[in-house]
Formats: sequence, C-alpha cells, structure tokens
Amino acid sequence: MINSSGKTIRLGRLCSNIPVASDKRVFRVSIKRRFGGTPVIDVTFNDNKTFEMIVDTGASETIITQEMANTLELQATGTMQAQIADGSQVEFPTSQVKSIAVGGVTANNLRVAIAPKASIGLLGHDFFGSYDIKILEKEVEFHHR
Repeated sequence: MINSSGKTIRLGRLCSNIPVASDKRVFRVSIKRRFGGTPVIDVTFNDNKTFEMIVDTGASETIITQEMANTLELQATGTMQAQIADGSQVEFPTSQVKSIAVGGVTANNLRVAIAPKASIGLLGHDFFGSYDIKILEKEVEFHHR
C-alpha cells in the first residue's frame, strides 16, 4: 500500500496473519506439458543447455538421454546399477555435469546416468531431495525443508 505521502507500506508486516507473497524457501516452475500424466519442466545444464525433463519423484538419481549427453559433450566415466519401475535391474553409464538448474535453484557437480534408449530425461532426488514437492495443475512447487 502507498500512503498519502507516497511512502510504500508493507501490509504483511502490519497484518502478521497474512502470508508474504514470496517465500524464498519455495520455488515454482511452470509445467510445459505432461508425459503419461507426470509433469515435464525445463531443466538447464551447465548454465547454457536447456532440456525438457520429467519430474520423477520415484527416481533417486537424474537420468539423461543419449541425445542430451551428446549435446552436453559428456563421456561416460563410470557405471551404476539401478532398479527401474518394473523391478528389474539395469546398468547405466554415468558422467558428471557441472550444474543442473531449475527455477533459479542450482545443484553443482552431480553424477547423471545416461539412458541410451530413453526419449526424455528424469529429474531425480539427487536434485530435489531436500525439497517437498507439490504438483499443481500448471506448476510444480519445491518447498525447502
């Protein structure tokens, strides 16, 4: 609110039961589309390459496609065993990325699995593990614990 002398008065401070509009412990990301009902959002790697990825609350690690790995010029540096949704065990090559960023929040130096046959990447708990996730109609909210 602006008073008669032109000074801005923050009503959130006057009325303590009114929530402040921006909570720095929450970040919101627009859902671009859905893949099998699961939200797809934009994720930026190494500060300059953005890809659509599924927000996968069941994935412990981030998994990228072979095309993403090629674009990022990643070489496999290791392997990891993973259990996929049907319960079977698979082995993925792995590599390291400098950064993964979503909605202004960045995680640095993360290992990613490369899924040669995948058509879209999965953003996993290694990125959002310290957040509670709320999936809305048009946004995903990440609430820092």
